Amino acid sequence: MKLNLKKSNYFKDFILVVQGIAMGAANKVPGVSGGVVALVGGFYETLIFSFQRFNLKALKFLLNRKFKSFWRYVNGRFLTLLFSGVVISYFSVSLLLDYLLSNYETLVLGSFFGMIIGSLYLVITRVRIWKTSTRVLLLLGLSFGLLISYLRPVAENDQLYFVFFCGIISVSGMTIPGLSGSFLLLILGNYNLLLVDAVNALFLVLSDIIFLNFDSLSNPIIQRLLVIIFVFTIGSLSGLILFSNILKWVLKKFPEQTLSAIVGFISGTLILVYPWRKKVLLYDDNGSLIINASGNPMFSNYNYYYPDFKDFETYGVFLTIILGISLLFLLNYYDKKRTN
Repeated sequence: MKLNLKKSNYFKDFILVVQGIAMGAANKVPGVSGGVVALVGGFYETLIFSFQRFNLKALKFLLNRKFKSFWRYVNGRFLTLLFSGVVISYFSVSLLLDYLLSNYETLVLGSFFGMIIGSLYLVITRVRIWKTSTRVLLLLGLSFGLLISYLRPVAENDQLYFVFFCGIISVSGMTIPGLSGSFLLLILGNYNLLLVDAVNALFLVLSDIIFLNFDSLSNPIIQRLLVIIFVFTIGSLSGLILFSNILKWVLKKFPEQTLSAIVGFISGTLILVYPWRKKVLLYDDNGSLIINASGNPMFSNYNYYYPDFKDFETYGVFLTIILGISLLFLLNYYDKKRTN
């Protein structure tokens, strides 16, 4: 009997790591929120309540060297397994996503579009009572989502105070379902700097250190990127603590209203992963394409268009949308079966 229990626990741990990988992948794609993965996966409230435990009481445990008490208090096992998956994702699935988005963007967006449509349905079914307050918040969430969706990106900024602010903003996608942290970084102009250049620099350094090669650490560009990712990480941790404490109170006080606002917000930001679109590139007064500090072309927004049914790829996109919806419902079915 004990052996079966251990196997069950190991399997649950494995699933939690996989969910972390899914969150990391979702956070990497502009327009997709890792918080939606947590919400549909059934561990959103556990995640928020674990984050808000990083407070003065937790600090007191650390200062008094009560490490076991600290570990239990902050739900350390849950967070470690989940964020192991997120870290694995950033150095594996996220790199694959970069490639796929560069070469098959429409098909990739189709799959995420389907997943978000599926998540919308699942979140709507969790709102048990529709009354005036929930309907009003649904409309407010929709309006705010649309407003965010049509903001224009600004120029890249590597000043450390701004990088810290970006860190705070980036975790919104993990704590607030529907709010894409990566898209907000895109709007703030630092998506490539923080989620591509800095992550790749860290990966390069760690890869070199494994083989006892420290040459990359003497590169001034690498040094700067390492400082940037450190400040970004501190900002992200600060944001997690800030947002989680706010959301804990909101979820306890107004659960139905919070879910309805999330439904509205996800609906408003759905346009961000609409597959049939083209970038509107930015040009200067001389007609030259504007390139950011990372060497990538700047763009102001997207032109959206209806699917062309004469194009064979259109049917491929519809297939990925159906696969995205099916995958989400399959995961939700498994989660319900596992918890019952």
